[in-house]
Amino acid sequence: MDAVLLPALIFVAEMCVITLSTLRIIFVSQGRRYLAPCLGFFEVVIWLFAISQVMKQLDNGWCFLAFAAGFTVGNYLGILIEKALAMGMAQVSVYAPCDLDGLAAELRAQNYGATCITGEGSQGPVQIIFTVVRRRQLKHVLSLIETTQPGAFYAVDEVSTVSEGIFPARQRGPKLVPSALHSLLRRNVQEETSPGMRYSESQG
Repeated sequence: MDAVLLPALIFVAEMCVITLSTLRIIFVSQGRRYLAPCLGFFEVVIWLFAISQVMKQLDNGWCFLAFAAGFTVGNYLGILIEKALAMGMAQVSVYAPCDLDGLAAELRAQNYGATCITGEGSQGPVQIIFTVVRRRQLKHVLSLIETTQPGAFYAVDEVSTVSEGIFPARQRGPKLVPSALHSLLRRNVQEETSPGMRYSESQG
Protein backbone atom coordinates (compact mmCIF):
# COMPACT_ATOMS: atom_id res chain seq x y z
CA MET A 1 0.00 0.00 0.00
CA ASP A 2 2.86 2.39 0.83
CA ALA A 3 4.38 1.75 -2.59
CA VAL A 4 1.25 3.28 -4.17
CA LEU A 5 0.25 5.83 -1.51
CA LEU A 6 3.62 7.56 -1.14
CA PRO A 7 4.12 8.35 -4.88
CA ALA A 8 0.50 9.53 -5.01
CA LEU A 9 1.09 11.89 -2.08
CA ILE A 10 4.28 13.20 -3.66
CA PHE A 11 2.45 13.76 -6.96
CA VAL A 12 -0.39 15.71 -5.30
CA ALA A 13 2.00 17.73 -3.13
CA GLU A 14 4.26 18.73 -6.03
CA MET A 15 1.24 19.50 -8.21
CA CYS A 16 -0.05 21.88 -5.52
CA VAL A 17 3.42 23.43 -5.12
CA ILE A 18 3.83 24.24 -8.80
CA THR A 19 0.22 25.40 -9.15
CA LEU A 20 0.76 27.85 -6.29
CA SER A 21 4.17 28.83 -7.69
CA THR A 22 2.69 29.62 -11.12
CA LEU A 23 -0.06 31.73 -9.57
CA ARG A 24 2.44 33.47 -7.28
CA ILE A 25 4.70 34.45 -10.18
CA ILE A 26 1.72 35.85 -12.08
CA PHE A 27 0.52 37.78 -9.02
CA VAL A 28 4.04 39.16 -8.46
CA SER A 29 4.10 40.44 -12.05
CA GLN A 30 0.72 42.09 -11.41
CA GLY A 31 1.99 43.75 -8.24
CA ARG A 32 -0.38 41.97 -5.84
CA ARG A 33 1.72 42.34 -2.72
CA TYR A 34 -0.70 40.55 -0.39
CA LEU A 35 -1.75 37.52 -2.44
CA ALA A 36 1.75 36.64 -3.69
CA PRO A 37 3.41 36.30 -0.23
CA CYS A 38 0.47 34.26 1.12
CA LEU A 39 0.74 31.80 -1.74
CA GLY A 40 4.52 31.69 -1.25
CA PHE A 41 4.10 30.57 2.37
CA PHE A 42 1.89 27.59 1.50
CA GLU A 43 4.04 26.80 -1.53
CA VAL A 44 7.19 26.39 0.60
CA VAL A 45 5.45 24.36 3.33
CA ILE A 46 4.07 21.84 0.82
CA TRP A 47 7.36 21.75 -1.10
CA LEU A 48 9.30 20.87 2.05
CA PHE A 49 6.99 17.90 2.59
CA ALA A 50 7.32 16.72 -1.01
CA ILE A 51 11.10 17.04 -1.26
CA SER A 52 11.66 15.44 2.16
CA GLN A 53 9.69 12.38 1.08
CA VAL A 54 11.63 12.11 -2.17
CA MET A 55 14.97 12.37 -0.37
CA LYS A 56 13.93 9.55 1.95
CA GLN A 57 13.11 7.34 -1.04
CA LEU A 58 16.12 7.83 -3.29
CA ASP A 59 15.94 4.19 -4.35
CA ASN A 60 12.27 4.44 -5.38
CA GLY A 61 11.94 5.41 -9.04
CA TRP A 62 8.15 5.85 -8.73
CA CYS A 63 8.68 8.73 -6.32
CA PHE A 64 10.89 10.49 -8.86
CA LEU A 65 8.31 9.98 -11.61
CA ALA A 66 5.52 11.20 -9.34
CA PHE A 67 7.53 14.34 -8.49
CA ALA A 68 8.15 15.08 -12.17
CA ALA A 69 4.52 14.39 -13.12
CA GLY A 70 3.29 16.69 -10.34
CA PHE A 71 5.60 19.44 -11.61
CA THR A 72 4.20 19.08 -15.14
CA VAL A 73 0.53 19.01 -14.15
CA GLY A 74 1.01 21.87 -11.67
CA ASN A 75 2.22 24.24 -14.41
CA TYR A 76 -0.81 23.43 -16.52
CA LEU A 77 -3.28 23.82 -13.65
CA GLY A 78 -1.71 27.11 -12.53
CA ILE A 79 -2.25 28.65 -15.96
CA LEU A 80 -5.83 27.34 -16.15
CA ILE A 81 -6.72 28.68 -12.69
CA GLU A 82 -5.20 32.11 -13.40
CA LYS A 83 -7.19 32.38 -16.62
CA ALA A 84 -10.36 31.34 -14.79
CA LEU A 85 -9.77 33.98 -12.11
CA ALA A 86 -9.20 36.60 -14.84
CA MET A 87 -7.90 39.22 -12.40
CA GLY A 88 -6.64 42.57 -13.59
CA MET A 89 -7.16 44.75 -16.65
CA ALA A 90 -6.46 44.39 -20.37
CA GLN A 91 -6.17 46.81 -23.26
CA VAL A 92 -7.79 45.89 -26.56
CA SER A 93 -6.54 47.64 -29.69
CA VAL A 94 -8.61 47.29 -32.86
CA TYR A 95 -7.18 48.17 -36.29
CA ALA A 96 -9.18 48.27 -39.53
CA PRO A 97 -8.85 50.05 -42.90
CA CYS A 98 -12.52 51.05 -42.72
CA ASP A 99 -14.71 53.25 -40.57
CA LEU A 100 -14.91 51.96 -36.98
CA ASP A 101 -17.41 54.53 -35.73
CA GLY A 102 -20.07 51.83 -35.47
CA LEU A 103 -17.85 49.70 -33.21
CA ALA A 104 -16.91 52.68 -31.06
CA ALA A 105 -20.57 53.61 -30.68
CA GLU A 106 -21.46 50.03 -29.71
CA LEU A 107 -18.69 49.90 -27.10
CA ARG A 108 -19.80 53.19 -25.60
CA ALA A 109 -23.44 52.10 -25.62
CA GLN A 110 -22.43 49.19 -23.37
CA ASN A 111 -20.48 51.51 -21.04
CA TYR A 112 -17.00 50.64 -22.29
CA GLY A 113 -14.57 53.48 -22.87
CA ALA A 114 -13.35 53.87 -26.46
CA THR A 115 -10.60 56.13 -27.82
CA CYS A 116 -10.37 56.49 -31.61
CA ILE A 117 -7.39 57.67 -33.63
CA THR A 118 -6.29 57.40 -37.26
CA GLY A 119 -3.03 55.91 -38.43
CA GLU A 120 -1.14 54.65 -41.44
CA GLY A 121 -0.92 50.92 -42.06
CA SER A 122 1.07 48.91 -44.59
CA GLN A 123 -1.82 49.14 -47.05
CA GLY A 124 -3.03 52.64 -46.35
CA PRO A 125 -4.91 54.64 -43.72
CA VAL A 126 -6.43 52.76 -40.81
CA GLN A 127 -8.65 53.64 -37.88
CA ILE A 128 -7.64 52.45 -34.43
CA ILE A 129 -9.79 52.01 -31.32
CA PHE A 130 -8.32 51.54 -27.84
CA THR A 131 -10.37 50.30 -24.91
CA VAL A 132 -9.31 49.15 -21.44
CA VAL A 133 -11.52 46.50 -19.85
CA ARG A 134 -11.49 44.08 -16.97
CA ARG A 135 -10.17 40.69 -18.00
CA ARG A 136 -13.47 39.12 -16.92
CA GLN A 137 -15.16 41.23 -19.60
CA LEU A 138 -12.58 40.48 -22.28
CA LYS A 139 -14.48 37.59 -23.84
CA HIS A 140 -17.59 39.73 -24.22
CA VAL A 141 -15.65 42.62 -25.76
CA LEU A 142 -13.88 40.36 -28.29
CA SER A 143 -17.21 38.81 -29.24
CA LEU A 144 -18.62 42.32 -29.72
CA ILE A 145 -15.69 43.25 -31.97
CA GLU A 146 -16.02 40.12 -34.11
CA THR A 147 -19.77 40.63 -34.46
CA THR A 148 -19.71 44.37 -35.18
CA GLN A 149 -16.52 44.46 -37.26
CA PRO A 150 -15.81 41.01 -38.78
CA GLY A 151 -12.27 40.60 -40.05
CA ALA A 152 -10.83 43.49 -38.04
CA PHE A 153 -7.35 42.96 -36.60
CA TYR A 154 -7.10 43.35 -32.84
CA ALA A 155 -4.46 42.87 -30.16
CA VAL A 156 -4.81 42.34 -26.41
CA ASP A 157 -2.21 43.56 -23.90
CA GLU A 158 -2.11 43.24 -20.11
CA VAL A 159 -2.44 46.51 -18.18
CA SER A 160 -0.81 46.88 -14.78
CA THR A 161 -2.10 50.34 -13.83
CA VAL A 162 -5.03 52.54 -14.85
CA SER A 163 -6.08 56.00 -13.72
CA GLU A 164 -9.72 56.99 -14.24
CA GLY A 165 -11.89 55.23 -16.79
CA ILE A 166 -15.33 54.07 -17.81
CA PHE A 167 -16.31 50.47 -17.08
CA PRO A 168 -19.61 48.62 -16.88
CA ALA A 169 -20.86 48.25 -13.33
CA ARG A 170 -20.10 44.94 -11.65
CA GLN A 171 -23.08 42.69 -11.26
CA ARG A 172 -24.19 42.50 -7.66
CA GLY A 173 -24.35 38.95 -6.33
CA PRO A 174 -25.70 37.58 -3.05
CA LYS A 175 -23.76 38.52 0.06
CA LEU A 176 -21.65 35.55 1.10
CA VAL A 177 -19.59 37.33 3.78
CA PRO A 178 -20.49 39.84 6.51
CA SER A 179 -20.31 43.47 5.44
CA ALA A 180 -17.32 44.23 7.71
CA LEU A 181 -15.28 41.36 6.24
CA HIS A 182 -16.37 42.34 2.73
CA SER A 183 -15.11 45.90 3.32
CA LEU A 184 -11.76 44.60 4.61
CA LEU A 185 -11.26 42.32 1.59
CA ARG A 186 -12.21 45.12 -0.78
CA ARG A 187 -9.73 47.49 0.93
CA ASN A 188 -6.94 44.90 0.58
CA VAL A 189 -7.65 44.45 -3.13
CA GLN A 190 -7.63 48.21 -3.68
CA GLU A 191 -4.31 48.52 -1.83
CA GLU A 192 -2.78 45.87 -4.10
CA THR A 193 -3.26 48.15 -7.09
CA SER A 194 -1.19 51.23 -7.78
CA PRO A 195 -1.82 54.11 -5.35
CA GLY A 196 -2.92 56.24 -8.30
CA MET A 197 -5.37 53.69 -9.64
CA ARG A 198 -8.89 55.09 -9.60
CA TYR A 199 -11.77 54.40 -11.89
CA SER A 200 -15.42 55.30 -12.14
CA GLU A 201 -18.11 52.80 -12.94
CA SER A 202 -21.35 53.45 -14.73
CA GLN A 203 -24.36 52.58 -12.62
CA GLY A 204 -26.41 50.63 -15.11
